[in-house]
Amino acid sequence: MTAHDFQATSLDGQPVDLAAYRGKVMLIVNTASACGFTPQYKGLEELHRRYAGQGLAVLGFPCNQFGKQEPGTEAEIGAFCEKNYGVSFPMFAKVEVNGADAHPLYKYLKGEAPGVLGTEGIKWNFTKFLVDKDGKVVKRYAPQTKPEEISGDIEKLLAQ
Repeated sequence: MTAHDFQATSLDGQPVDLAAYRGKVMLIVNTASACGFTPQYKGLEELHRRYAGQGLAVLGFPCNQFGKQEPGTEAEIGAFCEKNYGVSFPMFAKVEVNGADAHPLYKYLKGEAPGVLGTEGIKWNFTKFLVDKDGKVVKRYAPQTKPEEISGDIEKLLAQ
C-alpha cells in the first residue's frame, strides 16, 4: 500500500484519486485558517511555485480538530487561502486526522511515519508528511518546522 492508493475530495467537492500524483513528490499538510502557524501557507505556496515544475505537489487538508481553528466551509477556506496567501496548490475538503473518523490517508500517513516516541496522533495543525514519487512516506515534520526548512529534503527526492 502507498499514498497513491487513496482518494480524497477536493475543496470544490470533486473526488481526487491520489494515483494522479504518481511520479511526483508530495508534501501533505493538515492546515487551518486561524492558527498561529497559518502564515506557513506563504512558505508552502513558495515551495509549490519553486518546485511544482520539477515534480512537487503540495496538498493541503484543512482540519478543525485543533482548537477549532478551521471552522469555515470549504468555500470560505478556499477564499481565505487565495486572498490572504495566494494559495494555488491543491486544497482538499476538510478532514479529521485523528480519532475513529480520521481520513484513511491520514491513518496511513501516521502509521508509516509516527511522531515523537512513536506516537501516531497528529499533535497540531501544519504537521507535514513528505512522500516520494512511489507514494512511500519518507518523513514527518512537526508543525513548527517551517516549509522552507524542508526544501533540501524535497530537492533530494526530486533528484531521484
